[in-house]
Amino acid sequence: MFELLRRDGLARICKLDTPHGILETPALLPVINPRNITVPLNELYDDLGFKAIITNSYIIRNNPELKEQALSTGLHEMLGYKGVIMTDSGTFQSHMYGEVDVKNDDIVSFQRDIGSDIGTVLDIFTEPDWSEARTSEAVDVTLARTEEAARLKGDMLLAGVVQGSIFPELRERCARSLASIDADVHPIGGVVPLMEQYRFDDLVDVIVASKKGLNPSRPVHLFGAGHPMVFALAALLGCDMFDSASYAKFARDGRFMFPEGTSSLSDMKVISCHCPACNGHSYEDIVAMRPAERIALIARHNLWVSQEEVQRVKRAILEGDLWELVERRCRGHPALLDALRRLGDHEEFLELTEPLSRDNSLFYTGPETLRRPAIRRYARRFFERYEYPDTEVMIVFDETSKPYGRCRQQEMRDVLAECDSHFFVESVLGPVPIELDEMYPIAQSVLPERRDKEAVEGVKEMMERMSHEHPYAIAVGWDGPQTLDTLSMMCVNKPSFDVDLARVKAVADMQFGRGAGGALLDGRVELKKSENTGKIRNVLVNGEHVLSMRANDGFFTLKIAGAERLRKAFPAPRLRVRVKDDSVPFNREGKNVFCTFVEDCDPEIRPMDEVLVVDSSDELVAIGRAVLTRDEMGAFRTGVAVKVRDGNKK
Repeated sequence: MFELLRRDGLARICKLDTPHGILETPALLPVINPRNITVPLNELYDDLGFKAIITNSYIIRNNPELKEQALSTGLHEMLGYKGVIMTDSGTFQSHMYGEVDVKNDDIVSFQRDIGSDIGTVLDIFTEPDWSEARTSEAVDVTLARTEEAARLKGDMLLAGVVQGSIFPELRERCARSLASIDADVHPIGGVVPLMEQYRFDDLVDVIVASKKGLNPSRPVHLFGAGHPMVFALAALLGCDMFDSASYAKFARDGRFMFPEGTSSLSDMKVISCHCPACNGHSYEDIVAMRPAERIALIARHNLWVSQEEVQRVKRAILEGDLWELVERRCRGHPALLDALRRLGDHEEFLELTEPLSRDNSLFYTGPETLRRPAIRRYARRFFERYEYPDTEVMIVFDETSKPYGRCRQQEMRDVLAECDSHFFVESVLGPVPIELDEMYPIAQSVLPERRDKEAVEGVKEMMERMSHEHPYAIAVGWDGPQTLDTLSMMCVNKPSFDVDLARVKAVADMQFGRGAGGALLDGRVELKKSENTGKIRNVLVNGEHVLSMRANDGFFTLKIAGAERLRKAFPAPRLRVRVKDDSVPFNREGKNVFCTFVEDCDPEIRPMDEVLVVDSSDELVAIGRAVLTRDEMGAFRTGVAVKVRDGNKK
């Protein structure tokens, strides 16, 4: 069983149920050589917090002594490890040394018989320099072997590996085929050469192509990813598990791992690390150690730093600022910066799981920030959903402190005393109508005062596009009191623009779709404001409470009356999650919608979206907030699909 606990876009915290306990992801599995254990396994589990490891069943099988022991006592007893053990099949050895002397059915059966928690199919390692034709044939063999392994796995969880070299189409084909096979975990294989060659931009393409095809209810393992500098990026792309022997290999070479890169002992002058392994040791102490002692110390350091980075990634998922962590990490190396920029090529795919908003502010770290899914979504929805108010004049303000409306309150009053006008702010995020200034990510973004060239050009392009679409007779940039003099001579119409009503309508359209504002506000509108802040809090229409505006992100939470208006305004499946009849009575009572009871939903639903829970007759059952996307709701067999806020108890 694989259950999602928390997510931030594609990144997620999940729990995987295995024969030796529950493994919480994201998780790093240190590679253990059964013939040469660098760090005692009890120390790995108890002191360093590694609840899972990976070892090589091919090595065990080819060593008569280890083979006999593993078969007689079991893998866990042989290694003396009480956590989850995953085993590889020998595929990596085929990459390193050529063909391996074992058949797929034999190695899968062996892994099952020695009690591996997660066993791996003997896939074909697809090298980056292979032709597309050769790679395609290897993918076919891997898929056939995975089908064979699924029949042999027994109670063991099976790792069905995604192969396909650097060909996105083959990766996606392999992944889609694996989704229909009875596998439990999906490693992305054949990527070690990409990481060794610092081809992280190609790695992004490989992971994205694989994720497009895979069943979202199964964990994804990135084979060979053991350096902490890549964990955040891999997690952002939806990788749940990692493994590598790098901690030991680097230690033998005298290399210390850090989240920002690697430092060789021979190049270091001081030891500035305070991890338990390094603490109390000077640079001179470590240099003077016996080789075995020094290797053990550096290996422990590398493991500690790696585990700390995994926990940092987990914390970022919980706090909703994983993108910031990824941008910081990727700016630590030019090759990772290439990978960060490559993410922009996959914005459409990344947006599918991008939450409506986040709890933390969006920090601008460079022009790459502007290609984040949240910002691109705002721009796209602005041009697709926003309706320009029917005013005579448009005033464009320069960017100031936030919220823009409060900072420009006096100027707006002065303008509206002279003419019927609407207001925009020329933000680095694009054109911002004044009525959207409190909505995520506009109000929640932290931007530098000095704009870089790419940002300037991007804003110019969007403002020019807007200039061709807006209906205003007069458009001017704010230039102080002299702008008022100009307007007094040119304007004809009397002021009629209502910022508050415009805010409700515009946010509703941006959040629910064009036309939502009109449907929700059809009638006598009454706005309730906070006495302390003056911000809109509740929206009543004809005496019915239809909406509440959230203070943290400027979006709306629906009330039953508002949901009914949207249900009538938009045809199914827009904004809807349709549930099975068995679930209806519970949801009407305000209980959450679970994945197993979802029949279908709007493919445009994103995590944290307000949704209408309906029955098979399209009657409103409840309202709440989506946790998963449509594909995820259909794939997961357990867990919450919609957090219900109110049931429709009629």
